[in-house]
Amino acid sequence: MKFLLLAAFPMLCLSGLSQNIQFHYDFRHTTNPDLNPKNFPAFSFEYFKNTDTVGNGSFLLKINAQLDGTRNNTGQVFTQISQSLKFWKPKIYLSLSYSGGLGVTPSSYGFYIASSFGVGVSFPFRWNGAWIATALSFRYNAFNRPSYDPQLTFYFGKGFFNYGLFCAGSFVFWTQNKNQGNEDTRYLKGKKFAFFGDPQLWIKIKNGFSAGSRINVYYHLLTDDDQIQIYPTIGIKYQF
Repeated sequence: MKFLLLAAFPMLCLSGLSQNIQFHYDFRHTTNPDLNPKNFPAFSFEYFKNTDTVGNGSFLLKINAQLDGTRNNTGQVFTQISQSLKFWKPKIYLSLSYSGGLGVTPSSYGFYIASSFGVGVSFPFRWNGAWIATALSFRYNAFNRPSYDPQLTFYFGKGFFNYGLFCAGSFVFWTQNKNQGNEDTRYLKGKKFAFFGDPQLWIKIKNGFSAGSRINVYYHLLTDDDQIQIYPTIGIKYQF
């Protein structure tokens, strides 16, 4: 898969209902020109609601687009939907999720970002003023040869100076089949371990605007080589 993002930020939206738009410029060509032909802009939209139909959970919709195509046309679009809920007193939530998308290569060849469906449990809590959540899920990857795997997710968020400075992000760890049922992977066997992280730092400017940076961290996602790829961005966010 060219790109995978499974991150959500339920702890970022302290008001219970929030939406934001982020615009970033990704410096991955500057960081690693051998694997990345160009730097490019990207944007995302997030909608978060802190209660569901039973009043005990959260809902997130997130859409990401990379403008890495020719003349900065859209090269990838990725969508994530997640829902947590509970019908009991203990603070353990049922966690449901979906993610998937589409992309285009520089030669105008289209590809799928395989859909992923997850079900598991999550546990949100506060520690030293930080919002933290962990989730353990059973994950189904809809490859040509489906993969069934565990996934561990860690979320965090903390504000400083009355939220004039905000630090947040997530790390997602999982396994998946090396053989995805296509021509490129049909002779591979076993599982591979992968993870993605996106720590962020935002400085509040005025009237919902913030400026900052996101660090995209990949392992076994953009290449099968055993290397961690770290790509920084600069960005602006508008929360409304």
